[in-house]
Amino acid sequence: MATLDTKLIDLLGDRTAKALESGIGARTVVDLLRHYPRRYAVRGELTDISELKADDEVTILAEVFSTNARPLHGRKGTILEVVVTDGSSKLSLTFFNQAWRERELRVGRQGLFAGKVGIFNGKRQLSHPDYELIADGSDVDSAIDQFAGKYLPVYSATAKLPSWKLAQCVKLAVDALDDLPDFLPEQFRLKHHYPTLKEALVAVHQPTDLDQAELARERLTFDEAFLLQLLLLVRRAQLRELNATARPAKLGGILEEFDKSLPFELTSGQHAVIEEIEGDLAQPHPMHRLLQGEVGSGKTVIAIRAMLAIIDSGGQAALLAPTEVLAQQHLRTIRTLLGPLAHGGMLGGSESGTQVTLMTGSQNSASRREALTLAASGEAGIVIGTHALLGESVGFKDLGLIVVDEQHRFGVEQRDALKAKAQFPPHLLVMTATPIPRTVAMTIFGDLDISTLRELPQGRQPIITHVVPALEKPTFLQRAWSRIREEVEKGHQAYVVAPRINGTATADADMDFLFGTISAELTSVEELAPTLHAGALAGLRLAILHGQLPSDVKDETMRAFSEGKIDVLVSTTVIEVGVDVPNATVMVIMDADRFGVSQLHQLRGRVGRGSSPGLCLLVTNAVPESSARMRLEAVASTLDGFELSRIDLKQRREGDVLGVSQSGTRSHLRLLRVLRDEDLIIRARDDAQELVDADPTLFSYPALAHELKVLQADENADYIDKA
Repeated sequence: MATLDTKLIDLLGDRTAKALESGIGARTVVDLLRHYPRRYAVRGELTDISELKADDEVTILAEVFSTNARPLHGRKGTILEVVVTDGSSKLSLTFFNQAWRERELRVGRQGLFAGKVGIFNGKRQLSHPDYELIADGSDVDSAIDQFAGKYLPVYSATAKLPSWKLAQCVKLAVDALDDLPDFLPEQFRLKHHYPTLKEALVAVHQPTDLDQAELARERLTFDEAFLLQLLLLVRRAQLRELNATARPAKLGGILEEFDKSLPFELTSGQHAVIEEIEGDLAQPHPMHRLLQGEVGSGKTVIAIRAMLAIIDSGGQAALLAPTEVLAQQHLRTIRTLLGPLAHGGMLGGSESGTQVTLMTGSQNSASRREALTLAASGEAGIVIGTHALLGESVGFKDLGLIVVDEQHRFGVEQRDALKAKAQFPPHLLVMTATPIPRTVAMTIFGDLDISTLRELPQGRQPIITHVVPALEKPTFLQRAWSRIREEVEKGHQAYVVAPRINGTATADADMDFLFGTISAELTSVEELAPTLHAGALAGLRLAILHGQLPSDVKDETMRAFSEGKIDVLVSTTVIEVGVDVPNATVMVIMDADRFGVSQLHQLRGRVGRGSSPGLCLLVTNAVPESSARMRLEAVASTLDGFELSRIDLKQRREGDVLGVSQSGTRSHLRLLRVLRDEDLIIRARDDAQELVDADPTLFSYPALAHELKVLQADENADYIDKA
């Protein structure tokens, strides 16, 4: 008999075990049984051949339609072409020098055929496919036994491991399974009417009917969601047991002065989030909060207030930004909003003020020494920086709060490196301007308290977005440049965004732009800017901005643009987040189909930030009805970032969201899909919360505690660790 931990080499032998390890990464029985069927082929229901795509590794259930063996042209040997059908479409199977197969591949025989779909003379084919014929009707019992019934599991296969060979290995493992301990607490299993773990594993691989297979799959999907939610909730409980310095709000300090100086009214949503954060900071355990919000919803002001509350308590705050452009933008924004409060101890500064300093990797030695001194002495209450903040030479007198902007761009180790610079566990506020669907937030950030801003500040104008089909209607692109001129004539400014810094576009491509058309080459900043300056935008003040420019050049360019000394900024996506120039009203995004949905939403959020309406023009060569064009139409149709985030998630690989692509190995999350399984995730969260509330150490659930330890020890667990 076998357990889930039994090594496949002991069960299936050395050769098969090595094939399974190299093919699907399976070393143990549980690895093999977690390689779930993609679908089920129903005996009597043939595969829809018309849906097969070139280069796919497929396993199909089909019927032999015809066979034809003929000599090869110009050389020795024969070729056997076997045509199989699903009743409406046909597919060729080709075998070289294997004419003997014609005797078994008789017309009317059904079987499973596996291989890589190729194209020859415009027709799809499988070359030298593996196959397994289903026994003739005279041996039905044998066929049923061989394929475990009417429903034939179809697995993701490799060239050396076709689906039925995997099915045969799985059958051997299932047949050898001993009774399994079930880690899912019985009260939840019965509550949801789920089968036991062993019943679910057997039924998902060898179902007697599709309803049984679906229930088994739901149980196994629930297991993944439940364990993940339990891990996050346990971690959240552990965080609350840490000791931190309570930082309750104080009267008469820098925060109160700041509130009095604000030139605008905070929204009701901002007030609600402020109450949540102030409540967290007053606790003797560290705050771990995610602040998400629409583009331009006012997250920065909330972060500033949190940092000032820390300063009032005698501590310091560090703001970690992913790029120098964003760090410098934060420095300008914070100094502008604080005014004299940002020059504490300096001539003209406020008595209750502090200092704000910047640390980046490219600043000169003198500036860096000054920033290090201000941080270490505590004179700088707010220290803004990029990854340079993580250096060993950087120290703080009393680091009480870490604010991480655009948190998804930083890894666990980077946040931990900054937290290690505090005497006691610091409070943590992570921010993202990319709205996150509820179940994604619940699944990925389940150990964080989550605050959401949906309401835009008063006076903020809507952004109109249009798709500009450059190839179909070149005059539309000409009109885009005209719209920039019109906005500049009104005293406004514009962005032009390109996907590349430089490239190899030809002179012809330059001429295309002059005449309002666009080449097939991806647009680059360094080629587009001079072309526009000499043609469509001649006479306007243009400048370029991208990540490879020296730090002082980037800073001076953004400063000049902010001060209105530049009319049009031709840039890469370095202006995607945090850049706040209220006078910029129009943005043209070249090759917009090369950007993701959320990225486009972030980019257009750079306009319409003042009292004038914003305009965003998405220039594309994508043909109508293509997925790329439909993606752009979706962005143009709504300003709701949460709706766009759902669209974005549907179009991306699930592993990007759940972390598989960040780790080098396979995730334990094989079945869970955060959009499709919303209801299930919510149920799993509620059950996990109920369990942690009743038994936070899982003392009464040893099997579950063991399973959780396995997950915690998994090398993939780092992507879940947001602490």
